Amino acid sequence: MKKAKSELRGIPGVGENIEQDLLNLGYSTLESLKGQDPEEMYRRDCRLKGFQEDKCQLYVYRLAVYFAEHAQPEPDKLKWWNWKEAPPER
Repeated sequence: MKKAKSELRGIPGVGENIEQDLLNLGYSTLESLKGQDPEEMYRRDCRLKGFQEDKCQLYVYRLAVYFAEHAQPEPDKLKWWNWKEAPPER
């Protein structure tokens, strides 16, 4: 039986697998992502999995936190590949 989608799936770049990763990290809503540190989320994710996750995961986490914190996100910032460099501010 397939699990119902959470609101996390509304984040660009978040599919079923990353949704589950976010849930495993304790984030179940957009509100729970606000104020989080994407780099720490990525480190915790790697520790939980027991291996170094692809850096693209970090970029999606950066996008996810940005998306959660901005009611009117900039269109270019809704593409995970534009998050390779950490922004000076979110």
